[in-house]
Amino acid sequence: MKKTILLTGGNGFIGKNIQASFLAEKYEITAPRSVELDLTDTAQVDTFFRTHSFDVVLHAAAKPGHRNAKDPTQLFYTNVRIFENLVRHTDKFGKLINLGSGAIYDIAADNRLVSEDQIGLRCGKDEHSFCKYVVHKRIENLPNATDLNIFGIFGPHEDWEIRFISNAICKTLFDLPITLRQNRRFSYLYIDDLMPILDFFITHNTKYKTYNITPDTETELLTAAQTVQKIGGRNNPIRVAKEGYGLNYSGSNARLKAEMPSVVFTPLETAVEKLFNYYRTRQDQLDKQLLLTDK
Repeated sequence: MKKTILLTGGNGFIGKNIQASFLAEKYEITAPRSVELDLTDTAQVDTFFRTHSFDVVLHAAAKPGHRNAKDPTQLFYTNVRIFENLVRHTDKFGKLINLGSGAIYDIAADNRLVSEDQIGLRCGKDEHSFCKYVVHKRIENLPNATDLNIFGIFGPHEDWEIRFISNAICKTLFDLPITLRQNRRFSYLYIDDLMPILDFFITHNTKYKTYNITPDTETELLTAAQTVQKIGGRNNPIRVAKEGYGLNYSGSNARLKAEMPSVVFTPLETAVEKLFNYYRTRQDQLDKQLLLTDK
């Protein structure tokens, strides 16, 4: 029989890609929308779990706090409450896989190829970083729970108004300048590469409570922009507002590869070409006006 999975955040960027991947065929995935199950409502979640149980919870739901969020208020309260409403019912699922963030290392710090043993050296002051830290500390003391630290991730269904690689592709399609505040080094994961990693964590009992989910190499924003320009075959300018490097945001994947040596990552150029083709076939659905001003 197929394993049963509760996917939270199924209508988000990662959730949509999970449901479009081979995971949706391999597993029986339940992904209630927020109108069907409000994860911030303790009573609703309690009622849901009275009649539902799962082998795995893939927790991808989160209230966003990015610059394009409709309502960035109460970020910490909302996301911690969602998490606690789920883990009140650990008797109703076998394991919990939390899709966390590299922000656990503190986004205000310079994080270059950080490793999991550095978690806790800093406790971020911003709500997003602090929330990831608090959730991680809870996971450390929960049975069968794992925290996956995702730094940069890109692919179809992301917010192309603000997410850098998609934004650069969409601007290139309209012959608009690609803009950078400053060059930075990221651990950019192509969304398709996440799926076999999730499959591994679903099917294996792993050694540690937390893992960086990052590719083998860092990506500079300027290199990503140049790659988009090359794939697009355009001469639209690349504008960098400030010289030098901004704060790094990358993590070591040594722990992941030690347990999953078969993991492979899509080269940047191949991933950008796939994503470029995705947007090229949907260009009529893009609003050029939303690309004229950087958010």
